[in-house]
Amino acid sequence: MKQIGELFQTADWKAEKHVPVIEMEAKVKKGENIKMSVTVGKQIAHPNTTEHHIVWLEVLFFPDGEKFPYHLGRFEFLAHGASTQGPNTSTVYTHPEITAIFKTEKSGTVYAYSYCNIHGLWTGSMDLKVE
Repeated sequence: MKQIGELFQTADWKAEKHVPVIEMEAKVKKGENIKMSVTVGKQIAHPNTTEHHIVWLEVLFFPDGEKFPYHLGRFEFLAHGASTQGPNTSTVYTHPEITAIFKTEKSGTVYAYSYCNIHGLWTGSMDLKVE
């Protein structure tokens, strides 16, 4: 049986459209609000069609020295062009990008996970230094 970590794929986000890209300040002051954005398809746009789309993004923060990460949020993208007339007939499409704000008093790592309905699970991460 595979371990959970073996189910996730990763790559350089500049060459792979499925990798969640985390953007935030790399160094912050203790207790300061941290504005973070996570995007799938930052460099190469990910299709957002009924047949091929990002279903969700999930973001966790794992503080240094702690046993478990904190779940910052799960974001679902539910409009992919489908309507009662069939696939790709709607004018409504969500885009796999989120912005969230959190604060912490510890340094650690932010992990983002995305799920593509065709290509599975992908992960990206970014270290955060708290001074």
